[in-house]
Order: sequence, then structure tokens, then C-alpha cells
Amino acid sequence: MREFGYERPAEIGAALAAVSAPGARYLGGGTNLIDLMKLGVETPELLVDVTGLPCDRIEPTAAGGLLIGATVRNSDLAADPAVRQQYPVLAQAVLAGASGQLRNLATVGGNLLQRTRCAYFTDVSKPCNKRAPGTGCPAQGGEHHNHAILGASAHCVATHPSDMAVALVALDAIVHVLDENGTSGIPIEALYRLPGAEPDRDHVLAPGALITGVQLPPLELAANSAYRKARERASYAFAIGSVAAALAVSDGVITGVRVGLGAVAPVPWRAHRAEALMTGRPATEASFAAAAAAELEAAEPLRDNGYKVPLMTNLMTRVLTGLAAAGAGDQAVPPG
Repeated sequence: MREFGYERPAEIGAALAAVSAPGARYLGGGTNLIDLMKLGVETPELLVDVTGLPCDRIEPTAAGGLLIGATVRNSDLAADPAVRQQYPVLAQAVLAGASGQLRNLATVGGNLLQRTRCAYFTDVSKPCNKRAPGTGCPAQGGEHHNHAILGASAHCVATHPSDMAVALVALDAIVHVLDENGTSGIPIEALYRLPGAEPDRDHVLAPGALITGVQLPPLELAANSAYRKARERASYAFAIGSVAAALAVSDGVITGVRVGLGAVAPVPWRAHRAEALMTGRPATEASFAAAAAAELEAAEPLRDNGYKVPLMTNLMTRVLTGLAAAGAGDQAVPPG
């Protein structure tokens, strides 16, 4: 690892000033950045540790939602009583990620900005458009069984690795950002960029911008929500497909639904088409399956990841069927 400087400011203004230095990067828990530094993928000259900033609380908002500070540790987020009661999908998504030790260290802001685990991106001996623009994307003809089937481009087929972000996309979260122009709120779905011809740009944040928190809107249907993750081993593994969903049903009819998909796209994927098709339809397994299949019609699998299409169709159907049963008092959901 190359030598680097280190600062730990206690105030947000000082952090913004420090990161304006050439080669400076923010450091949260470091569970992704430090690994990338060891591999030579990231080579910052200065790390600005933001874990001492006053952004470590989970507080109710006046509207009835929650404001989660960017330096809240993942373990604390998953254990928070308000999160578990009002937004169980978020607590479940956090607990599905990494290990207990990593969750004790990782922060909310860092989790949102973690980078892909594509093996070509993390191996500096290989070409990779995301790491070195213009060098190519060997994953397209090489090892890609866990790569994107939605939203990819000829320049990059890597997937976004975060479990938490999938839940936050389903919850319509707003990311609070501070930069030299002041404070702004970015809908989390708009935070991330599809690769297009510039796969090295993961998000829309300006250099030096600091995530200070994530705001969850008051969302009644979020109390009936769940996260399910398919992976290749029982624990400590990134998803091969995941679903975050929240569902409201009245008199057997779907009145509200939110669905986020993970490990299928370069961004946490919001299933807008499926949501539109389900709303106003009977809350049946057949309705859920049809909507899931319609969402996956846009998939463009590569040679070895076509299995994700039936996997995600079935996963969406099962999660939503389970939520419908829970919302109906655990009564069986009709198959058609």
C-alpha cells in the first residue's frame, strides 16, 4: 500500500476543507476503501476520516419519517427499534450484508458509495473500463455469472453490491449531501448512474461532496416489508439476486407497492414497471408473478447469467406473496 496522509476533523466544515486537497478521499468505516487501497485500485494521498463528525444519530423527522446520519454504524441501524418497526425491510437488508464484525465498523454513507466487487475491477493486472476507462470490459466474454442483466452497457456489466441501497431505493429515501454549494437532497434512485459510455462514474456527486444523512419518508406500507437475498453460500456473500419490497392490500386489492432489486444491474434497481402493473390488481400469486415477469422482460443476459431471469421472477413472486399473507393476517394468498 502506498503512503498516505490522515486527518480526522471534528466539524463538517473542516472535513470539506480537508478533502479539497489533491488526492484526498473521505474515509468512513473503510471496509471497502481500505481493501481497494491494498489491491492498488484506489491510491488516495490523504484520507479524511469522517467518523468523528456529528452525523451518527437516528432521529424522527417532523413528518413522521426518520433521518439516519451518514456515520451511523450498520449494526446500530439494524438494531434501532424505530427502523425495525417502521422499516423492517431496511433492518433485514443490513443484516443480510457482510459479517457482524464488518457491520460494527461500516457506516451508512460508506455503504451507499461502495464499489463493485467485479473481479476484473479489483484486479489491476486486468483491463476494466470502470477502473481504467477505455481499456475494455473483459467480463462480457469472460467470468460474468453474477453480472448485470438490466441497465448494463457495452462498456460495463458490473453490478452494484449494496444490500442496504436496494432497500432504500424501495423506500424512496432521500440522500442529504453537503458540498461547496450548500446542502441538497437527492432521491436515492437519482444518486446512481447507469454506466453508459462512462462506467467509471458510479454516482452524480461532485468531487468533495459529503453525504451527511439519509432521510426516510413516512411510508405506512413500509411496516409490511421484507428483504430476501439469494446467494451462493449461507453467509458473508454478495447477492446473486435480491428483492426489497413493501406492500399494502385492502379488500384483497393491491393499493400500494414498492420493489427494489439487487445484484441485477449496475445500480440498485427500482421495479417501476412491476409496481405499475400490480397497483389496483388482486393480491394474488398470479398477479405478482405476471408483474415480476414483465419487469424482467427488459433483461439482456450474457452467456452465463441468464439464470437470473427466472431466479428474480420467482424471488419477487415469493416475497410479495409472503407480504400479502402477512398483511392479511397470515391467511393463504390465492394462487390466481
